[in-house]
Amino acid sequence: MSSFLYFILPVLGGYTLSSVYLLKNPHILHRKKRTAFYCTHISHRGGNGSFHSLVAHTPSATALMFDEGCGERLESTMEAFTHAVEQGTQMLEMDCHLTRDGHVVVSHDENLLRQTGHDLNISSLSLQDLPLYKERLEVTFYEGRYSSGTDRQFALLEDVFRKFPDMPVSVEIKENNSELIEKVSDLVRRYNREEITVWASVKTRIMKECRSTNGSMPYSFSESRGVLLLLLFYSGLLPFMPLGESLLQFYLPSIINRTFIPEKHILRNKLVISLLEKVTMRKSLFNHLAARGIQVHLFVCNKDDDIKAAFEVGATGVMSDYPTLLSRYLSRNRSQD
Repeated sequence: MSSFLYFILPVLGGYTLSSVYLLKNPHILHRKKRTAFYCTHISHRGGNGSFHSLVAHTPSATALMFDEGCGERLESTMEAFTHAVEQGTQMLEMDCHLTRDGHVVVSHDENLLRQTGHDLNISSLSLQDLPLYKERLEVTFYEGRYSSGTDRQFALLEDVFRKFPDMPVSVEIKENNSELIEKVSDLVRRYNREEITVWASVKTRIMKECRSTNGSMPYSFSESRGVLLLLLFYSGLLPFMPLGESLLQFYLPSIINRTFIPEKHILRNKLVISLLEKVTMRKSLFNHLAARGIQVHLFVCNKDDDIKAAFEVGATGVMSDYPTLLSRYLSRNRSQD
């Protein structure tokens, strides 16, 4: 036994020291990724919160309300995307679905009950039959806050690409629909956007289909790949492993049960969220990814304190429903540096 320990302890010690050193110096083994974009300001669903109602609960509400006027915009509409770009966003995040007649529509949900009040699926409707958004929508990641706007029509992905040809876009695919994936890829190619359009999906199987359809586009971690990333990190193997992904997009756990109430009951347990935060919010992990050229975007940060917490833990970018709020935070902090 003693001879075994005599052999294994130096090996483990050497492995540990090598892993720690390479975690901090990944350039020794890995060439840094050079994506065509680098984003600190990302607009979730185009920025869908009502800044007017948000600032009404802050100490400087009066000044901000006079400056801003109406609120921000209904999620995933062209008005929301346009407003976010005007406020200085560097990336638009969106989800896409396919209509019955083959149009790629920007919408978070396949079923339209939450967004329109009609219990209908996008895939069962032609483009011309899509109902309008509700006049007011509750902000998913800020319970009790609502958004509104004059534009209540569903946007086409092609319209987004046409209007914002140079804007990086993260497109999440939620369903394993090969026709949808093909049409998104065709639009990306047609508008020459392969370097600035990101494949995103929670499901690894869908991500594999996306990459098989168009492998020239950068892509983000799926859920299972994210779990593997953590296992590699805690086992010390991460510094030795190649990573194909260009982005990690993940919840800021501190928003859960405070501004965002999840549907899964297990995520309503404060102990579970505390453990999730301790396990996932590792600055050394995020710094390692950033050093390898992999951007870390934490979401959905709709308060100054959450934006600050995300950057302090090592996020390279923040995703928000409130592009105006995020722009003002970044402007204030740049002026203080």
